[in-house]
This record gives sequence, C-alpha cells and structure tokens, in this order.
Amino acid sequence: MLTAADVTAARERIRGHIRTTPLVQADPASLTVASGEGAASAVWFKLEQLQHTGSFKARGAFNRILTAADEGQLTEAGVVAASGGNAGLAVAHAAARQGVPARVYVPETAPAVKRAKLAELGATVVATGTKYADAYDAATADVAETGALFCHAYDQPEICAGQGTLGMELLDQTGGVDTILVAVGGGGLLAGIAAATAGHARVVGVEPATIPTLHTALAEGAPADVDVSGVAADSLGATRIGEIAHGVATRTGVSSVLVDDADIVAARTLLWRTFRIVVEHGTAAAPAALLSGAYRPADGERVAVVLCGANTDPSDLA
Repeated sequence: MLTAADVTAARERIRGHIRTTPLVQADPASLTVASGEGAASAVWFKLEQLQHTGSFKARGAFNRILTAADEGQLTEAGVVAASGGNAGLAVAHAAARQGVPARVYVPETAPAVKRAKLAELGATVVATGTKYADAYDAATADVAETGALFCHAYDQPEICAGQGTLGMELLDQTGGVDTILVAVGGGGLLAGIAAATAGHARVVGVEPATIPTLHTALAEGAPADVDVSGVAADSLGATRIGEIAHGVATRTGVSSVLVDDADIVAARTLLWRTFRIVVEHGTAAAPAALLSGAYRPADGERVAVVLCGANTDPSDLA
C-alpha cells in the first residue's frame, strides 16, 4: 500500500537529482467557467514540464533506480523500460546519471524523433512490434534473461512514490490548497500525489473522454481495459489504470472528470497564448477541466493545476 511515508522517503532519496519546479499563480477568472456559485480564490500552475527530460517521470525513474542501487539490485545488466515517450526518456536520463546502461523498448511505429532523443540520452533503443504491448513483452523478456532492473511506466511502488514528491513539493510551495487537478493515463502521478496529500487536499483526476481509465475503474470497482484514441493518446494512452493508482484512488477518495478533445486543444492553446507555456496535449487535460466547466470550484476554493509534461511539437501553437 502506497503511503505518504513512502513518498517522504522518496523525496529524501532523489533530493539533488531532480529539479524543484516553479509554481505560478494565475487569475482564476481567466480559467474558470462562471457558475453562479462563486469562484476559486486562487489558481496555481505547477510547472512540472520544466523537470528533467520535460516531464514528471524523472522523479519516479530516479527513485526506482536509486532504491535498487541502495538495495544492491542494480547490476551491470542495467535497466530496461518499455516506452517511446516520457517514461523512456526519464529512465534513460536517470540511468545515464547513475552510469548504468539502459535499454528502452518501443513499438516500430514510435516516431523517429523520439528514438533519436532516447539515443541522445545514451539508451539502446530496441524497436519491436506495432503496439506498446509488444514492446512491453519484449522488455520483460529481456529482464527475465539478463536480470536487468525493470522500470514500469506507472505501476511500481517506487515509481509512484517518486512521482508523489511533486505533491509534497506543491503543498510546501502554496502553503496548502483545497484541490489538485492532475491528468491521468496509467495513474502513476495520480497515485503518488493522492498518497502524498491525503488529508491535506482533494485530488481530481482529469481524463480525455476517449481514454477513461480511472473513470471506468471507479465505476466498475476494478481496473478494466478501455479503448484508446484522441489527441492525448501519445501520453495518456494506457489501456487501463494501474493497480496501485486504483487502490490509492479508492482509499483516498479521488474523483474523476472527463474532458473532450476540443477542450484539451483549447486549453493547450490558451496556455501558450496567455501564459507562454508550452505543454503536450495530455498535460492540457488538467487545465481543460477548469476551462470547460468539467470541474467547477466552489466559492473561495484554492486550486492547483499540475502541468506535467512538455514533450510536444510546438509548431501548431503559432
């Protein structure tokens, strides 16, 4: 069971390896839909897209790899991950900083630019199959054969605890908030933040309506496969919520709201035009909850919005 104590331990472990990312305050009136029921008294953006490798994933990757090193589980076989996106980049970065080899398995359909970035970070990139499941199977086969350390994209205790350090950092920076809005894919970030802030803030998971992993699990009482499509599928495209995330969400009372692709695109555009902040579509799901009215703050509510990643092509923001 993931707890705040696990996140506290992770925070000490990765201190000095990750960035403390900025927090900026925004005008609530420019971000929320008038409801006649009052308005948020404060809205903050947690700028985690400025983290190493452009996303929060560096926190979990460092915690997983440093924990293994402390426990003597990190060998010359190195580390293995299955991801052509943010998780793979984070694992490659953390492994390079620890001087161990990293192999990242990606589908053959992974964009060449992402493969090139992984290689720049020192990882051996192995393309196999046509979908993420193929890369995942190949990665776990590698681990079974070589004894390398497997870094799951979102469903390992050390990964989730590392991601949760963002939540503790956010509470320290704000002095306290009522609600934290966070985009959800596989749920590693949600799990960590909810465990870290339990009893101090409510956590609301925001998902594309086309990829409702958390929403479906909460409705059905267990993780279940969902179809994956839409503008945010490249970063929030898990087919089901992680077991850890579902357990923490159920225990801590996390809720879920859904946003449409059009609202995600509009939120991403607004962040650029109004704040000059560049994020990927998956990240834009969180502020889209405010802009669309999918989440309506109560009168005087203090809301923090996690901007979790910026690995995107900015050419369509001009």
